[in-house]
Amino acid sequence: MTETIRARAVLLDMDGTLVDSTAVVERLWLAWAEPHGLDREHVLSVVHGRQGHQSMAILLPERDHEINLRENQEMLTTEASDVDGIVEIPGAGAFLAAIAPFPHAIVTSADVALMNARMGAAELAVPELAVTAERVSASKPDPEGFLLGASLLGVEPADCVVFEDSGAGIQAAHAAGMRVIGIGKHAGAHSPEYHIADLTAVAVVPTDDGFELRVG
Repeated sequence: MTETIRARAVLLDMDGTLVDSTAVVERLWLAWAEPHGLDREHVLSVVHGRQGHQSMAILLPERDHEINLRENQEMLTTEASDVDGIVEIPGAGAFLAAIAPFPHAIVTSADVALMNARMGAAELAVPELAVTAERVSASKPDPEGFLLGASLLGVEPADCVVFEDSGAGIQAAHAAGMRVIGIGKHAGAHSPEYHIADLTAVAVVPTDDGFELRVG
């Protein structure tokens, strides 16, 4: 069944939503976690959707946060140079082309260098507006990034639709008062308003006063 969603703006996560970077993310985080003797499944349950220093703080709560900030910067540099296996999520390129005339932005926990590296590796155009790690003081699941994206687009939060794959991201979008289209097999566990496998299942349809999304 196809559902129609009225919106004035779209906010897009990157990893897991536009680009499939799972192999890189998990490879680097498990290598980081090994010397600390951390449980593999626990690490993987924490790191998706958050800024790295916040993940480190959760995984090593007793550690000095200055160490987390330093190691996070090192990891971001490594991630930006490691794009092996990164591909677009099916339908991402076509969706970005379709939404291009309308208000939209990326809201990602990556910094600018990492965003550009991964979007480039997936051969995807970077939207004109991007809310990256440098522009916020708090990582998802805090709603700051999504609220900033809506503000920069000049759109009320309730009029935005967020595309997200992670629990932290969906929680952040809901905290911002936004509706969520969950992407991928794990998103459904976090109660998005809509859930699709990938971006081939959504169409952007121009209307007299903007656009609508048709999902299904």
